[in-house]
Amino acid sequence: MNSFLFNFNTELLPTFLAVAEAQSLSGAAKLLNLSQPSVTAHIQKLEEELNSALIKRSVTGIQLTEAGHKLLEQARRIQNIVREAAESVSEAKVVKGHLKIAASTTVAAYALPPLLTEFRKRFPQISLELQIGNTDDVLKKLRNGSVPLGLVEGQARASAIHLEPFLEDELLFVCGTVQQSLLRKKEDLHKQTLLLREQGSGTRVVVEKGLKKLNLATKDFNETLDIGSSEAIKTSVMAGLGVAFMSRLSIQNELALGKLTIPFPDLRIPRTFYWAFPSKGLSGTAAEFYRLQK
Repeated sequence: MNSFLFNFNTELLPTFLAVAEAQSLSGAAKLLNLSQPSVTAHIQKLEEELNSALIKRSVTGIQLTEAGHKLLEQARRIQNIVREAAESVSEAKVVKGHLKIAASTTVAAYALPPLLTEFRKRFPQISLELQIGNTDDVLKKLRNGSVPLGLVEGQARASAIHLEPFLEDELLFVCGTVQQSLLRKKEDLHKQTLLLREQGSGTRVVVEKGLKKLNLATKDFNETLDIGSSEAIKTSVMAGLGVAFMSRLSIQNELALGKLTIPFPDLRIPRTFYWAFPSKGLSGTAAEFYRLQK
């Protein structure tokens, strides 16, 4: 026999693995999107080629024979080896290049750095470029083709763009030590200035929608002030300029140090960060980065 050939058809192993997982022929058929007769034929063919019974039927479903259990152990090893081989080949194909990503400010500052670090360790010869802007800026870059991959917030739909959940976050209502004594009850909000991100910011969209769900509106505050940077809003709140809804990711240190406080714990707004890329899909270094994080 040719040493490069197996003595049985390894293409039948996925069917066997599915039967072992589902413990039924019908369940395996659903997993593989095949008909039950096809699954039965695959198992029978595998048993013929190995000259061993692999499964036995019982009132509780399909059970593996002793030979079946031995094959299952080896089939899983083969599955892992094939997966590792595919990943190695995929890595070898993209050892050099340039990865360009655009991200909204909060996710760029607090969620992306460890992911970029891990990617750089895995692909040291791929150079990195991170462009930062608000959600509208990122979507514009994706549509005009200047970047292949982005991370945004504030919306679950965008024309010509595929959006997929990346990370859950929440915006907490915070104030500085100056305002803390002035916020005893929610009626005190009308004396405060609400600091908001600029128009086009995903955070602003989330806050405006979230206020409605909290039975609040910007008119419930004394005034609003637009500031084009989340970091600037944070330092402004600490300085006593106003109050704000801020990402939990961005204020951990300030809360721990007592520079920011949460006067009303129930005033919180959940939000989701999204992967964003053209509907046609990803390729090259952007596809590698996306796959690494999945």
